[in-house]
Amino acid sequence: MDRAHLAALHGVATSYEPAPGQSVPVPEDTVVAVLAALGVDASTPRAVRDALDAHARAEGNRLLPPAVVLREGGPLDVPGLPEGTVLHVETADGPAPDGEPPVGTHLLRARAPDGRSAAAPLVVAPRLLPQPPARCHGFLVQLYSLLSARSWGMGDLGDLAELAAWSGRSFGADFVQVNPLHAAVPGAPGRPADPSPYRPSSRRFPDPVHLRVEEVTEFGYLVGEDREEVQRLLDRAAGLREAVLRGGEPIDHDAVRALKLRALELVRRVPLGPGRRAAYCDFLAGQGQALDDHATWCALAEVHGPDWHRWPGGLKDPRSARTARARGELLDRVDFHCWLAWLTDRQLAAAQRAARDAGMRVGLVHDLAVGVHPDGSDAWAQQDALAAGMSVGAPPDAFTSRGQDWGLPPWRPDALRATGYAPYRELLRGLLRHAGALRIDHVMGLFRLWWVPEGREPGQGTYVHYDAEAMLGVLAVEAHRAGAVVIGEDLGTVGPGVREALAERGVLGTSVLWFERDWAGGGRRAQPLAPERWREACVATATTHDLPSTAARLTGDHVALRHRLGLLARPLAVEQREDAKAVAEWLALFGRLGLLPEGPGDEEAAVRAVHRFLLRTPARMIGIWLPDAVGDRRPQNLPGTCDEYPNWRLPVADAAGRPLSLEELAASPRLHALMDAVLGRGETPGARRPRRSDTLSP
Repeated sequence: MDRAHLAALHGVATSYEPAPGQSVPVPEDTVVAVLAALGVDASTPRAVRDALDAHARAEGNRLLPPAVVLREGGPLDVPGLPEGTVLHVETADGPAPDGEPPVGTHLLRARAPDGRSAAAPLVVAPRLLPQPPARCHGFLVQLYSLLSARSWGMGDLGDLAELAAWSGRSFGADFVQVNPLHAAVPGAPGRPADPSPYRPSSRRFPDPVHLRVEEVTEFGYLVGEDREEVQRLLDRAAGLREAVLRGGEPIDHDAVRALKLRALELVRRVPLGPGRRAAYCDFLAGQGQALDDHATWCALAEVHGPDWHRWPGGLKDPRSARTARARGELLDRVDFHCWLAWLTDRQLAAAQRAARDAGMRVGLVHDLAVGVHPDGSDAWAQQDALAAGMSVGAPPDAFTSRGQDWGLPPWRPDALRATGYAPYRELLRGLLRHAGALRIDHVMGLFRLWWVPEGREPGQGTYVHYDAEAMLGVLAVEAHRAGAVVIGEDLGTVGPGVREALAERGVLGTSVLWFERDWAGGGRRAQPLAPERWREACVATATTHDLPSTAARLTGDHVALRHRLGLLARPLAVEQREDAKAVAEWLALFGRLGLLPEGPGDEEAAVRAVHRFLLRTPARMIGIWLPDAVGDRRPQNLPGTCDEYPNWRLPVADAAGRPLSLEELAASPRLHALMDAVLGRGETPGARRPRRSDTLSP
């Protein structure tokens, strides 16, 4: 009981419920390992008693908690303060006016009658996050998959700006949602890099592989041999592009990265003009230690390899004297990687500006991965904030009997509290610099995460709880500061009350058509949920990067693909029968609602019917998976596979599997027919069409 009590004090679960009314105990050694990762020794009964005593003493001596999070307009109330304690709030501009601190991050000072005093960060959060403007629609795309005639073998920020400008002006689109653009861990010699955008080296800085090299100002001033070498690199880049678009080759992230880095090394030889130099210096000053750490890791990784755990002893500590010396010795390369971060930031700003100039009321929707690669930049620089020896995953469920281990070290909730949530706050602020909205992958992680101790099976993990009020409060402050919408990916196992808490704060959910069924309606089989019963506070879409495309779902191609790869848990005939029945139920509903006037048997018409249905729902945002618009049958990622399938390396393609460039997408009759349906051009009446208003709702 003492160990369970100690675990509860630190937010560590000793049991979990895989289904309502079913409780599964967590192994004792898991609880001990997780507590150890939080700096708490629970290995013996004596250690447990000592830890409980230490916790009680710390709480008894503390006047203020490590951080205080309140809602705007609420009382300045800190539980447990001695009677007569005086509180004083300092904002960046001085004392809070009338004792009511504004939205933002401040300093709270307390003085107790017995003479004790303390100070702690105070986060005052708005009650509601910014909301989308009226009803809006937009495209969802994995940026690397969107190649144009100017790409270097994968989609880049120039392509993103073009997509935003074209879709905003041609179809009244209000947003483009992309995959995480976080910096990746480069490959080691003889070993390719992990192409997944959801296992980044750093979530704090974007990856310069997304740069459009020709749009760097200094590129135009290259001369002589440098210009000739860059031209040869451009020719090789054209070869990579043609291999993907015309040769059927998968996207080679590593080859693109190598070409761009060499080209950028040449571009960097052109001196910055005075204005550009001043802008770069401002960027360096604004990013501070975080950028210095990231660039240092990048420079060290070039010398010692991308896994910092294998570096020489002193370099494993970002604050060691040896690391400081190495930074000085590699100063030119450190500056190179700082410069790349600045260039990428500038092109992200340009892409968002292009979106807004095209009339988009939201613009770019960036994606926040749930964690970082254990070998990468953030894991090295933020060791104090991440739980060593732990990995984020998911418990066993009906789809994965072993559970899941995603290989991402989690935030330590105690470290976040101790720093006033500074690492989390700075992460959000950076991502929102050039965003109209932010999607948070596995948003349930703001409440709890499944921690798996190193060396154990995924099912032998446990939940660790976070202060959801604080996590949501910090998120609300940063979204308010940026004027940005927040979208939570809340698919899969969702804890009790989570969706309600998110909706209360104005975080939109994610609703995928095929999963929206009337689970409470009774009967042997849950039927498709009628459009008027969908929630309003969501992005409604037909699919995501981890799911089959709509064409593959309608035709059953996704079942055949999983069968070929040996991924089916049941016989093929059973899977096909169940899948066909589910699709038929949706098609029947579309027919009853008059959304399929073309009749059955027309795949392209059925895709349009799916989107007509989404428009019948009250959802605030309608997301159109760009590959769906041209009939692509291939998923971008097939969970459960690695080398068996080219995950994260496929270009957008048409129904026949032929890769399409951005220029070909823009001219696609199939895409234009779908967008005619979305916009109601000569289409079936009754859909809730997107409406225009000028600004985001407060």
